[in-house]
Amino acid sequence: MSTMQALVGGAGPDWELREIDAPSPRPGQLLVRVAAAGLNRADLYMLQGSYSPTASALRTFTAGLELAGEVVAVGEGVTDHVVGARVMGTTVGAFATFALMDHRLAIPVPSSLSWTDAAALPVALTTEHDALVTQAGFVAGQSVLVVGATSGIGMVAVQMAKALGASIVIGTTTSESKMVAVRGAGADLVLNTSTRNPAQAVLEATDGAGVDVVLDHVGGELFGQLPALTRVQGTIVNIGRLAGTATTLDLDTVAFRRIRIQGTTFSVRTTEERAAVAAALLPEVLPAVAGGRIRPVVDAVIPFDRAQEAADRLRANQVVGKLVLEIDPNPTGTGATR
Repeated sequence: MSTMQALVGGAGPDWELREIDAPSPRPGQLLVRVAAAGLNRADLYMLQGSYSPTASALRTFTAGLELAGEVVAVGEGVTDHVVGARVMGTTVGAFATFALMDHRLAIPVPSSLSWTDAAALPVALTTEHDALVTQAGFVAGQSVLVVGATSGIGMVAVQMAKALGASIVIGTTTSESKMVAVRGAGADLVLNTSTRNPAQAVLEATDGAGVDVVLDHVGGELFGQLPALTRVQGTIVNIGRLAGTATTLDLDTVAFRRIRIQGTTFSVRTTEERAAVAAALLPEVLPAVAGGRIRPVVDAVIPFDRAQEAADRLRANQVVGKLVLEIDPNPTGTGATR
């Protein structure tokens, strides 16, 4: 049996680079030679034991949740992807030279996209489109507030809302130095919530009405201020809880403004549910990616054997956008690299 390099978690507080057996595709699976892999906070939570996809139930596990690469083998019954295809997507075990992926979760990589950019997109595209369109029911012409817009997925949320026709997109940050990056992603207005009252600023920007949709990546006490800046019958979708899981809500504001509050996560969804989310990207989102209207903001590209540096940067909240691990930057001899 052939072997491969992989970052293994569960044996200590950090990943270990090991030589392990390379997998073979089972029915319905793709075997992907990984060119690059995106780093997510969920990867740190897996190390801590607070986030548990199926594979992390084992004492040790191959780390990583997001990748881009070339299909090198297909399992029985797979007809929608062929050997040599460039794909990106989400799967457990992405921090390795080869990874298995359910064929329904594989998204075609547009020819205009580098491996680095492709690896930085799957989690953001699926998370934000599902939250904005499927959960919140967004339609062109509505206004959108992205709370926590300097993260990798937050930057994509800003671009996606613009690409899908939002009338105004507002992004928040807690750092004055990061405001330029949010404007660069296309936000019409950027708020530093550590120095400015978000409700007052959003109401001023929307003629007192509030926004139609709030995509919240932060949670915590700031969440309690969101109903007051949301339009009557608007929707708040909580995606992340970086500032904590507890908050205080004025239920009168929620009731009088008839606000809908929706929570979302992918950790408890079935493969079939996640496949539907991936398929929903094809009509509008993938063409926007191919045309350059949605691009990831990549903070840094870090070699595979220095993955610990990437984890430390993410833990220290030093990142604007996305961190990407470069695993095999030219798996076919033709793939674009940064």
